[in-house]
Amino acid sequence: MTFPIRDDALTLMDELSAIRRPLLLLRTARHGTVDYNRATDLRRILRTPATPRPGVATVRALIELEARHENLRTRAPQDGGDPWRAARHIEVLIALIAEAQVVTQGLRAVPRI
Repeated sequence: MTFPIRDDALTLMDELSAIRRPLLLLRTARHGTVDYNRATDLRRILRTPATPRPGVATVRALIELEARHENLRTRAPQDGGDPWRAARHIEVLIALIAEAQVVTQGLRAVPRI
């Protein structure tokens, strides 16, 4: 018997483990998780009127947003457009790390059959 929520979360963890970012960005984001306040920070980062429920969908939204910031960071300088903002990228990474931790804690609570 399989649990669809568990399978989604495991697939999500595989996606997260495939993300490669500069060590300085990741270290900074990990330090920032100490001050992360889900109720206010997540709503601001995702620009939603209410704080989204914890889970796979929230982490996927953060993965997509972080990928957009990564594209800004790695694009050619002559491409122009919106500038990459390191602080904003780090805020998104902080939320992504913290929300992924919430999902993994939920996985530990689901019994394995």
